[in-house]
Amino acid sequence: MKRRKKALRIAANDNLQIPDLVNITEAKTHDRYGIGQLVFSKGTIVVEDRAYFDFALMLHRIQAENVFVTRIKTNTLYESIQELDLPDEEDQDIIKDEIVVLNSSKAIETGINQERLRLVHVYKQDENKIIEIITNNLEWSARTIADLYKKRWDIELFFKAMKQNLQIKTFLGTSENAVKSQIYIALICYLLLELINRTISKKTKSFSNLVEKIRICLVYYLSLDYICNQVGDGAKKIRSEPELKFSSDLFSA
Repeated sequence: MKRRKKALRIAANDNLQIPDLVNITEAKTHDRYGIGQLVFSKGTIVVEDRAYFDFALMLHRIQAENVFVTRIKTNTLYESIQELDLPDEEDQDIIKDEIVVLNSSKAIETGINQERLRLVHVYKQDENKIIEIITNNLEWSARTIADLYKKRWDIELFFKAMKQNLQIKTFLGTSENAVKSQIYIALICYLLLELINRTISKKTKSFSNLVEKIRICLVYYLSLDYICNQVGDGAKKIRSEPELKFSSDLFSA
């Protein structure tokens, strides 16, 4: 049976720090098309990596009255309309802030060349390079735009937690339905665990520690009090451990 690889595209809610939109596609599907089916409500701020830099997609975001923040590709042609004042000296990593229009033939073809956009040049000291962040918001400070783009890494922490603690590295089935079902089960499990951690548990824990304690509850039949109240000896068992039973029929001649 031929194995079909899948890719998981996630849109995470920054306020709640949890995913709220999911799209499972073929692994070979480009990121830009993998998220193209996702619809965001009016006023949503969409922070995307450079893989999603696409003229048609940006125009779609503008028409939907979303604010996009993404990284421009190095070979993108644009014209600088106005150079803005840089922030205070404490923001030494902000190199340049300007209003631009995209003027390549592809930009003209899609119509994005009619839009005035913001381009912020930021120096990344850890990588010793300058990145260019583009957005359709002309009012925010350059610092706000740079900080927003940094927050895209939060979703990487989510994927790390999923891979390390939930069963999505290997799959029990190879059909499309089996793979999707296992991914959705893992996502539901993640949300339930986050719900316990945020609303019930009295002590803040890392996600990995919480998962480990849940495993202990399942193995030793401990109630959820063990997780929520950290009661140790007071943790009550939800039922006794199963007894070993033998059927005489198994040994009959």
